[in-house]
Amino acid sequence: MWLVTPIGFFSIVRKPADERDGMLTIRARVRGDLERLRDACLPAMGPIVAGKGSDYRYRARAPRAEVGAALARLATGIDYANFKDEVRRLQGDARAHRYGEVWDVLHDMEDDERA
Repeated sequence: MWLVTPIGFFSIVRKPADERDGMLTIRARVRGDLERLRDACLPAMGPIVAGKGSDYRYRARAPRAEVGAALARLATGIDYANFKDEVRRLQGDARAHRYGEVWDVLHDMEDDERA
């Protein structure tokens, strides 16, 4: 699952080791995104591990139920009328611009009959 939020961009997956112990892996391109996620709503997240040579440089694991609860907290905490403006307020113009580029690419799906 890709999750684009005002506090960061995340990819949440279940790796083989996660399945065995009821965990999920949360991946990010920017370490600060995982730190903000932990601070905002996922204190049960384990240590952040950095590794080059993988699709996402930073990753951490957390119990599946805690990740679900964190997603609920993110949703129920929405108090802004414009997502990109909130990203700009929290993370600055550069991140808001990048998210805007993603929005623009995905906007093209409206005209794609295969979508």
